[in-house]
Amino acid sequence: MTSVLDLAPVVPVVVLENAADAVPLARALVAGGLPAIEVTLRTPAALDSIRAIAAEVPDAVVGAGTVISPAGVADAVAAGARFLVSPGWTETLLDAMKGSGVPFLPGVSTASEVVALLERGVTEMKFFPAEAAGGAAYLKSLGAPLPQARFCPTGGITLASAPSYLALPNVGCVGGTWMLPPDALATKDWGRVETLARQAAALRQ
Repeated sequence: MTSVLDLAPVVPVVVLENAADAVPLARALVAGGLPAIEVTLRTPAALDSIRAIAAEVPDAVVGAGTVISPAGVADAVAAGARFLVSPGWTETLLDAMKGSGVPFLPGVSTASEVVALLERGVTEMKFFPAEAAGGAAYLKSLGAPLPQARFCPTGGITLASAPSYLALPNVGCVGGTWMLPPDALATKDWGRVETLARQAAALRQ
């Protein structure tokens, strides 16, 4: 599989309260040019949502976010997740993700965590919480001593701030929620989601 970092410039980070919304939401995101979709394991509807997208939206590459335990890894892969994202990592979680057979992005926010993952052969990571942890300037600083590490920064990124991240050679994509405004999800305004997704996809042409 293509690296998660290279599927699209932006990975929507989706929190679904109702699994019935998963398929129309995913179709809107794919139609807008964002095929990689991270469904976070923060709600009871998450695994059913991943199952539905995997089964019914063939052009989507659905992954699981907020993966924080080996059980979460197993459940997500069984549901059809094609990649895994965690906000941080431990040895136990890393072993489970490595053994899952699907690509994964363990979360880091310090240089030491990056070095520890590089020691274990992991070069692709999530940088979280991006804005709170130092933003694009911090990632740019990491690039000189640690050029082999590539990142998907997530956390507080907006349409306005995303380009400063995407301009960095060590950033493959960014994660965000701005194309999923709560009022659009509440009213099932999938057309608006598609329009916002198209704007996001156009950030790197």
